[in-house]
Amino acid sequence: MSHIRPLSPITIPGTDVCFAQGVQAGNWVFLTGHEATDFATGLAPEVLGKPRFPLHGAPKHRREGDFILRRLDALLKEAGTDHAHAVRLDQYYPTWKAVDPYHDARRAYFGDYIPPSTSVLMPELLHPGADINTSMIAVMPGEGRTVQRVSQSRLVAPMGSGFAPVVTVGDYVFVAGQMAHHGGDIGVDPSAHVPDGGVRWSGTEIKLQAEFILSELIHPALAAAESSLAHVIKAQAYLAHVEDIPLFMEVWQAHFANHPCALSVVPTEGFGLAQGILEINIMALKRHGATQKEIIACDVPSTMTYGAPAVRAGDLLLLSGLMATDEAGAIASVETAAGMPYHAVGARSQMGYLLETAQRICEAAGTSLDKLLRVHQFHTDLREFYPMHKVWHDVLPGQPIPFAAIRVPGPMPAPGCTVMLDLWVYAPIG
Repeated sequence: MSHIRPLSPITIPGTDVCFAQGVQAGNWVFLTGHEATDFATGLAPEVLGKPRFPLHGAPKHRREGDFILRRLDALLKEAGTDHAHAVRLDQYYPTWKAVDPYHDARRAYFGDYIPPSTSVLMPELLHPGADINTSMIAVMPGEGRTVQRVSQSRLVAPMGSGFAPVVTVGDYVFVAGQMAHHGGDIGVDPSAHVPDGGVRWSGTEIKLQAEFILSELIHPALAAAESSLAHVIKAQAYLAHVEDIPLFMEVWQAHFANHPCALSVVPTEGFGLAQGILEINIMALKRHGATQKEIIACDVPSTMTYGAPAVRAGDLLLLSGLMATDEAGAIASVETAAGMPYHAVGARSQMGYLLETAQRICEAAGTSLDKLLRVHQFHTDLREFYPMHKVWHDVLPGQPIPFAAIRVPGPMPAPGCTVMLDLWVYAPIG
């Protein structure tokens, strides 16, 4: 199968924002950026409940979770698949209070199998009052595409979450977001934590947590799945403190310098583990599978990403998180536009630069930007979403965009930049 089609695309009433609620491409299904909105007024009326009876019925966050999962279920059916073929979930929450009710909804929907999951706290979502943003990846039913749990993995999901920490489907391996503990509901593992008590020369917290996650959790999980760090194709690293990136990258490069992958390093407000300052999820290939990892060589400023510009694996092209920089810093138009903040020049110029770069990366991989599967936009200010989205429609006129827009805390890793773009693109073979 080489076709690609949007699922239930919708133009937001009164706007020119065209949202692809999902994309089915070959044997993949991507459902991106779902919040409990009716696409017209904001949160759906059944989620808001009865204003005169706010304490009647299910909790608001349970209604929110149920609404999102019903919508995802309908989209999976439209694509011709089901939740048993889901392989990854990503969730963003502005409040930790939404998590347990959402987990209740998720258990009711998925039953005994919940796909590998990553959940982090972020300051704000696109719709006022929304406290849950969910994205899902699934595969189409068929020979060689049965989702398999990696039962011998030492990874254990937190008790309240219940997801499968590692699954495989065909040649692909999906590892849930990992933090520096051995599962259950305990805190940071002592070996990944600077001891309390005033000792100053006993390690650095970010390096200890990064090393623990990579060596004690992800490495053995990949080995159990017949993979390895050398076969990692995509990773997302969520960091609590943007100033920790150089120390994090020092640990990362010790493991990946000789076999880079696509990497997005995203500022994050909080995690399920209170003392945690880092969470990493991983997608990899089996060591002896037919699908090969290909690093895409492209003339991209080294400052734009923290990983390889992109990795191709079968019919997927996975880009590193992109920021609008050149070797001198944020692109010049961002600084020159600073004196006209309400004209959105900086926002539009950043997105134009990012999409131009992304298109060059796609061309180097033998595909094109119009084969988008998933767009995660991490903003420092969601008021820039619309002017940036206008650029998408300038570049891809009339095409529904499968986007999620999330506000992150504080500055981006590159000063002056206000958005990071995390893209997945379809790269059909032959």
